[in-house]
This record gives sequence, C-alpha cells and structure tokens, in this order.
Amino acid sequence: MKVLVIGSGGREHTLVWKITQSPKASQVYCAPGNAGISQLAQCVNIEADSIEKLIDFTQKEKIDLTVVGPELPLSRGIVNEFNKQGLRIFGPSKEAAEIETSKVFCKFLLKKYNIPTANYQVFQNSQKALDYIKKQTFPLVIKADGLAAGKGVFIVKNLLQARDALDTLMEEKKFGEAGKQVVVEEFLEGEEVSILAFCDGKTVVPMVSSQDHKKIFDHDQGPNTGGMGAYSPVPFYSDEFKKRVLEEILEPTVKGLRIEGKEYKGVLYAGLILTKEGPKVLEFNARFGDPETQVVLPRLKTDLIDILNAVIDDRLHKINIQWEDNAAVCVVVASGGYPGKYQKGKVICGLERLEKMKNMIAFHAGTKFQDDQVITSGGRVLGITAWDDTISKAKERAYKAVKEMYFEDMYYRKDIALKAIK
Repeated sequence: MKVLVIGSGGREHTLVWKITQSPKASQVYCAPGNAGISQLAQCVNIEADSIEKLIDFTQKEKIDLTVVGPELPLSRGIVNEFNKQGLRIFGPSKEAAEIETSKVFCKFLLKKYNIPTANYQVFQNSQKALDYIKKQTFPLVIKADGLAAGKGVFIVKNLLQARDALDTLMEEKKFGEAGKQVVVEEFLEGEEVSILAFCDGKTVVPMVSSQDHKKIFDHDQGPNTGGMGAYSPVPFYSDEFKKRVLEEILEPTVKGLRIEGKEYKGVLYAGLILTKEGPKVLEFNARFGDPETQVVLPRLKTDLIDILNAVIDDRLHKINIQWEDNAAVCVVVASGGYPGKYQKGKVICGLERLEKMKNMIAFHAGTKFQDDQVITSGGRVLGITAWDDTISKAKERAYKAVKEMYFEDMYYRKDIALKAIK
C-alpha cells in the first residue's frame, strides 16, 4: 500500500515510524514532514491545510490510504473533500471534528447526553463574562471556543487574572476568531489522564492510558504549551476508571455524535480528570494527541494499518488490538522562550549518538535540513521517547538520551513522569 501522512510534527513522525513497520506499507509519504520524517518517508512540499494540492498529489501518486495528523486540515473539511473524490482517508469529518474545534459545541453535547463534565456558562461578551465571574468561587477555567494550539485555556485564581484572560481572548483577540466566544467553567480537582480511542462510528476501542504535561515549567508551573512530555501507562488509572470511562464517556459521546448526524470515525482523544465523583471530561480532541502519541504507539503490537483500515470500513469490532506490557516516557526538548517568542535555525548536535541507543527514538517536531545539518524550526523541537519494563526505567533512559544531544538555548522539563513513580 502507498500511504500518505499529513502533518509535520512529532505526532506525524510517530505515525510514519509505526506505519513503516507494517509489511503492508510499500511506500510512505509525508506532507510536509520534517528532517526526522525524511529519513523514513518521502517528504512532499505541500502544507497540511492545502487540501486541493493534497488531493491532486493523492490522485497522481495513486495513494491507497491518507492519515491526517493535525487538527487544522480536519477543521477545514479535508476528510469530506477526500471522500467526495472517492479517496480513502483516516480521520473524522468536519462536522464530527467540531467536538474539538468548538468548545461550546462540545459542552452542549456533553450536557445534552448527560456525560460527566464541569458546570459551565458560555459568553460572547467579555463584560457579561466578568459580571458572571464576580459571583463565582475561584479558581475558575476560561477557555477559547475555537482552536488555539493548546494555549487557549486559562486557570484563573482571582478577578485580575480572569480580566487578563478575557482581555487576551476577547479584546486583544490573541487567538483570532477562536476567542469570539468563551466558556467559563468550574475548576475540577484531580489527576488528569489522556485516553485516545479508535472509533468507527459505532465501536469504540480505547488505547492504553497516558498523561500529558501541559505547563512549560517543572511542577506544572507557567503558561500552557502544546505539551512538554508524556508517559504511559498511568498507574492511578484503575480498571474501575477504565470501565467507567468507556461506558459513561466514550461510548455515549460517539453515540451522541451519531444521533446529532455527526458520525465519528477516527481517533477520539478524551482529556479527562479523575475526580472524587469519578472521571469527567475536560476536553475532546479529534485526532491523535501530541505528545501522547509518542508514548502510546510505541506500545502498540497490532499492525496500525490494519486498525486504520478497519475504522474506515466500519469493522473495528473484528480487530483484536494488542499492546506491549511495558512503559514509555517522552521528554519534549523545546526552543528557549517557547511558548512565547523563540529563535529558529539552531544547529542540533548529537542526533547520531541517539541513533545508536536501544529502546529509544528522537521523534522530530520542529526540525528541518539546512546545508546538510539538522536545525530547529519550531517551538517544540524533539520528543525524546524511550521504553522499558517500568516507567522509572523508561524515564531514566529518556533523560540519558536528552543529555546526549544539544542545541543553543534548548529547554526541557526535568520532572516528566515523576508523578508516576513517587
């Protein structure tokens, strides 16, 4: 099979890496890809949201399967357009992807189908939102309605912080139209866990659990990022939680979307919090998570192509998906200054040393080739991922690898997976 992966980050590098392990993959392409991906697949100079160009390329090269990585092309209807042309593509339709692209729609769906989540209100006016907030108990959570690259969520501890968050979203319009509406919701106490699940519109098969580290600094301090690291499995995600998440959250959500005329086919990512009352939904994403994919897919034993095809063909219930009984840890190495302003073009040294290390891989995110050297080209640069028998051993292996590479002003958290081994 000829396979095309769309995207250029660490998630897409992981997808390409896993797909190339399948004996069914004869040729793998990635659009636009990055320096790491180019060592496994043929990179194509087409941006992830250039839908017409991607369709032309797919038809010209007779691609058998296209896999969408990032949310932007999903939000613009890439799956709908490919389907119109009779092209096989893995991912949800534009309508189904609204569960990620609109926090307001997501909350409406959860409330309508009695799926556990935080209490909330929606506002189109910052002053009305502020008037409401004045009557509430802090801390509170303020979310942009639309896509904001994982940076549109603010946990506010007082009125001043609330006003700043509303100004950022609604007055300064830092995230454009994404902040036109905001959701103000109660702050939930508990541990967060990410559950990714394969869905074919009816059958839902959860993957192994993982936990992301959203904040830029150690001990979950500072502003939100796209994710500074992850580990899998989550030790406090019990069998009881697993059962409740499937029966009370994942299956009712997919069923609710189907009833609403938005059949969901692809990967559904549930960002959950495990509270005293049970698991509750913080958010949904309409695709593989990043960096969760970097710790989940290395543990997958079943051929990924078989699963993707089963989802497209509505026969997920016929696939026996199996996982390795091990653990994985990913440490994201970022450009200094991220998630704010940062410099690009820094030469990355030591990657050849990482290639010689066992049970680990450097998944490239913001990298590219220039003058035969790999240089930085984004905020999150690499996801150094290692796996071993235990989380503790995988963590040690990952951090040992991080110390083998270097670029100017590189930054990484020192406490990834620490919660899991305390």
